[in-house]
Amino acid sequence: HVQLVESGGGSVQAGGSLRLSCVASGYTWTRICMGWFRQSPGKAREAVAVVDDDGITALADTAKGRFTISKGTTKNTAYLQMNLLKPEDTSMYYCAAESCLIWNDLETDFGYWGQGTQVTVS
Repeated sequence: HVQLVESGGGSVQAGGSLRLSCVASGYTWTRICMGWFRQSPGKAREAVAVVDDDGITALADTAKGRFTISKGTTKNTAYLQMNLLKPEDTSMYYCAAESCLIWNDLETDFGYWGQGTQVTVS
């Protein structure tokens, strides 16, 4: 079964940077699309950034100019580089993965999720 393992969360001061990593395993897709989402208590989950198997990306408006999503050389790894962090970026960040057959940019219906990694900006 598909497993996603996230790492890289933590606490940082406003204006700082963090890099989240996600490694996917156990999938059989030829092409894997991945994404980062976030959810805070009492709020709906929101898409942050997604990337397809070729490295084509889509970013939410809140991420543009500050965050970058990329794939690793093995393509089963996705990174979210977050710069110029703001207190409102504080949230639990989740990695997601899915076959690229259903790629639809930020609207991709990801079916597999990691456990999440906390990002706190003060």
